[in-house]
Amino acid sequence: MGNPDPNEVPLARRLGLFDATMIVMGGIIGAGIFVNPAVVARYVHTPLLVLAAWLIGGMIALIGAFVYAELAALRPRVGGQYAYLRDAYHPIVAFLYGWTLLLVVQTGGMAGAAIIFGRYSCELFDLSISEQVVATVALAILTAVNCLGVRAGSNVQSALMLIKLLAIALLIGVGCFGPVKTSTAGVELPADSGGFAGLARAMAPVLFAYGGWQTASFVSGEMRNPRRDLPRGLLIGVIGVIVCYVLVSYSCVRVLGVADLARTNIPASEVMRHALGERGAQVIAAGIAISTLGFLSQSILTAPRVYYAMARDGVFFRAVGYLDPRTRVPTVAIVLQGVCAAVIAFTGKYDQILNYVVAIDVLFFGLTGASLLIFRARLQKETSEEERLRVPWHPVTTSVFVLACWAISISTVLQFPRNAGIGVGILAAGALIYPLWRSGAQGASGPQNSPDIM
Repeated sequence: MGNPDPNEVPLARRLGLFDATMIVMGGIIGAGIFVNPAVVARYVHTPLLVLAAWLIGGMIALIGAFVYAELAALRPRVGGQYAYLRDAYHPIVAFLYGWTLLLVVQTGGMAGAAIIFGRYSCELFDLSISEQVVATVALAILTAVNCLGVRAGSNVQSALMLIKLLAIALLIGVGCFGPVKTSTAGVELPADSGGFAGLARAMAPVLFAYGGWQTASFVSGEMRNPRRDLPRGLLIGVIGVIVCYVLVSYSCVRVLGVADLARTNIPASEVMRHALGERGAQVIAAGIAISTLGFLSQSILTAPRVYYAMARDGVFFRAVGYLDPRTRVPTVAIVLQGVCAAVIAFTGKYDQILNYVVAIDVLFFGLTGASLLIFRARLQKETSEEERLRVPWHPVTTSVFVLACWAISISTVLQFPRNAGIGVGILAAGALIYPLWRSGAQGASGPQNSPDIM
């Protein structure tokens, strides 16, 4: 992009360390942790391996947090991951990330979470309307709230995150100190433990549950001190989530046992029902509904900054780069995302969405991790002693993160070729569209440089 317009309204820098930490944790902790312990138990059949899967996934997420923290310190720009990919490779790579974020990853995850929220809300309040209607209303309300300004959106996100942590604390407390279910009659698991193959399969739902910490980098341009607060928020948030996830998994294993845990589809409700009866199950159902609502709030707050950056690069609709002069947030981008998520929510094809979301999401995780290798190589000859957070044991740890992400992406495509193929098809369509869009933008305004929005 050319020189910035002196009359252009800048993004408001109003977020701090607490906001970043809550955004990170809110982006990770959704409905998955209340369901996925049972999925993991179907692949690995001993308590040790169940807990090991969550610890290994947490370590991968922690390495990823270090990678994103260093990237954020190196390049605290609007768009976060989008900007890293653009500067490390080529604008088309960043465009494809934003393209799939809007049409697959972010809106697909939001639609699934909204449907889960609608489902539990209908059950809790005995509503006669469909879960899709409730999901759409929730998306509309949260979209409107985030259009009021980044502080309003962040305050809602932080409040929902604190309520969500209270629900998780209740589940952990009941699971760690409540009664243990002793009857497992009629429930049998395979004689083997699941071994390495089972552990490898279990990593897909585990890493899906850990996904989301990277979205805090999207709002780096609206943080008061992004070089200091964003890296700290990433690390504090991910470590906090690891502790929560391992304790929740332990609680489910302790109360239900691996066999009963593998049998149920609602492990959190089963734990609470065993300890406190139906009232306990209703309480955790409310907690799950709030958890998904918090995830939606976080998603609506962060990802539109990517579409905003794409518009400023001239590879998306110009209107998406509009900032409201009063609230100083990208309202058009926020509304566009909300509409796309609502459309997907009405389709109701959650399982299909889940598979191609995972395949594409971790593909770009790996590319982003590899971008740090590129940036480090470019800085190798510089003598600057600037103090910043660095990835421990780089490049080994960074390479492990990259390879783990790509292995999961390939594994998902191989296991679910039809569903993952939809995501790949959307990715390929973006590759075909980009040259037309880029040439049109250059023809209208001449060659543009990438924006450096600090």
